[in-house]
Amino acid sequence: MIESFFAGLEAVDDFFWSYLGFMIVVAAGIYFTAKSKFFQFRTLANPKQMVADLRASSDKEACGTSPIRLYFASVGGMIGIGNIVGVITSLVLGGPGALLWLWVASFAGMLIKYAEIYLGVRHRVKNDRGGYDGGPMYYLREAFNSKVISTVVCVLLCIYGVEVYQFVVVTDTMVNVLDVNRYLVIAVLLGMTLFTALGGVKRLANICSVMMPGFMMAYVLMCLYVIGVNIELLPGIVKTVIDSAFNGHAAVGGFAGSTVIAAAQYGIARAVYSGDIGIGYDATIQSETKCNKPEYQARVAIFALLSDSIICTMSMLVVLMTGIWKTTEKMLPSEFVAKALSIYFPYIEIFMGVLLFLAAFTTIIAFFTVGMKCARFLSNKWGEKLYTVYAMAAFVFFSFFDQTKVMLIMNVCAGMLMLLNITGIWKMRKEIKFK
Repeated sequence: MIESFFAGLEAVDDFFWSYLGFMIVVAAGIYFTAKSKFFQFRTLANPKQMVADLRASSDKEACGTSPIRLYFASVGGMIGIGNIVGVITSLVLGGPGALLWLWVASFAGMLIKYAEIYLGVRHRVKNDRGGYDGGPMYYLREAFNSKVISTVVCVLLCIYGVEVYQFVVVTDTMVNVLDVNRYLVIAVLLGMTLFTALGGVKRLANICSVMMPGFMMAYVLMCLYVIGVNIELLPGIVKTVIDSAFNGHAAVGGFAGSTVIAAAQYGIARAVYSGDIGIGYDATIQSETKCNKPEYQARVAIFALLSDSIICTMSMLVVLMTGIWKTTEKMLPSEFVAKALSIYFPYIEIFMGVLLFLAAFTTIIAFFTVGMKCARFLSNKWGEKLYTVYAMAAFVFFSFFDQTKVMLIMNVCAGMLMLLNITGIWKMRKEIKFK
């Protein structure tokens, strides 16, 4: 039954991302880019203005969370194992061309994320915990004039909020690399997740703003070193990426080959998953801001997604430049980057074990925090309690499954959420102001 379940998920995943998913993201992104006259590029060119506007529009005495801290909470949810492990599956299955499609989806997705955060902040409501509640469940209720779609999205976000893929990856990594007992790893990770998530978005933002800068800097510097040492290979790698994106790639070494459709499918699917494009996590988090202008807070999404795409690119370039992606050695997706970095750095297994733990933890707690907010939306009395029980059971159950199979759960949920969310955004597109 379990094998049939995963086989069904794989069929749904292949169909959606082969025929619908990538077209929806690119079409919506092109529409908003044209409508806004390339607003994402104008925003990226002036980061100082974004920070100044956020500070000017934030009421220090108001309830909510600092918009800058929310940037790190946003990045904490996006930048994690998906950028180091999940994105490598797009390379292994879709070929080098997946990198180009990932960037296409990222730039197109910047304004999709802008739109959902703009609507999330615009339609948010105050809660009784000193903050705000917002996100797709609130503006979709207005878009469809019905609670049905909001309820469906909340249920999907509750499932998506239990980040079983990153949980199983970090469990495997700690067990295999550091030789730690699996049950001990599960227990510690569960305890840390509960402690943080029960503290709400403020505790999440505080933890992520401490943990994320160091992680981002250390990992980027290591990747830049490997890229710098192999800089003469970069022109050839870029050519291979472009050729593979539009012509597919033949089998080479342990790589089985891929088509153009496969490159687009896996590149865009991983960009959506890693960058939370049109899924609703970020809109829920950013709605807690002290900033009283939705257009200012929404700009944060553009910079957060750029940060996410840079980390993804670093991971893929390191694996491409070292040739590890063509290896005939059977490896888990979580082992590719570690194998590539081990050529240049000693004791990399231990470093990557700790790094993946930190990366996974920030993402797990960020998603779980959003899941808790959605559970409260469904039932203010019983939502949190029932969701906590479900989450603990799901984390433990799926921590014994293969990484690629667990990834299917997140992919299918992401696809359904994106479809509903972008449909709602399209219906409310006239509300969105790009300024």
